[in-house]
Amino acid sequence: MDFQDFLQYVPNIIPVKLPATSAHLKMAPKERAEGLKNLDINALNPRVAAVMMLLYPKNKETHLVLIVRNAYDGVHSSQIAFPGGKYETTDSGFEETALRETHEEIGVLPENIKIIREFSPMFIPPSNFLVHPFLGISSEELSFYPDVREVAAVIELPLSVFLDDEIIIEATLSTSYGSNIRVPAFNIQNHIVWGATAMILSELREVLKITFEQNLQKQ
Repeated sequence: MDFQDFLQYVPNIIPVKLPATSAHLKMAPKERAEGLKNLDINALNPRVAAVMMLLYPKNKETHLVLIVRNAYDGVHSSQIAFPGGKYETTDSGFEETALRETHEEIGVLPENIKIIREFSPMFIPPSNFLVHPFLGISSEELSFYPDVREVAAVIELPLSVFLDDEIIIEATLSTSYGSNIRVPAFNIQNHIVWGATAMILSELREVLKITFEQNLQKQ
């Protein structure tokens, strides 16, 4: 999608009612969906984080940036994720966390990102994190400078590809829920994107599609 055309839709994203759980569950592993039923998240005293869903122009086309995390001894080793990280007490709020972490992880300055809105929080049972996603827009083409300690690679995903249902698949993976289980996922540039990132992406897809459909109805 042409970026200048996309910018015309941006104000209409703000009032869209977030589909939240209904969108998340479309890309949730069955075991996670069962485990989240009647779950009292507050009782688990989760750690808190924020991530950035950053849209920007590349060759005049709208793109979304994702990262490949480095391999390490932890539950999210080598996974596909959004730039983001843990909330610090020095942060004024979760929005600042998302901006700060995006700068630290991929080198995009906070002043080059306009926050459009917050999306539905996502609880991640294996790491006991409650993640606050934010949609941000950069109006200029970006150069990324990944932190080699945390980021193995940057993925630049065209929005037109992201919105294509052909990237939705089922994959057999070994996860914290068990070995060789079937999970819904996105096939993004030959990377299998599943779990919390896929669930957050699912809500973003639905909000964008609702926005585009509403605009067509007005025409």
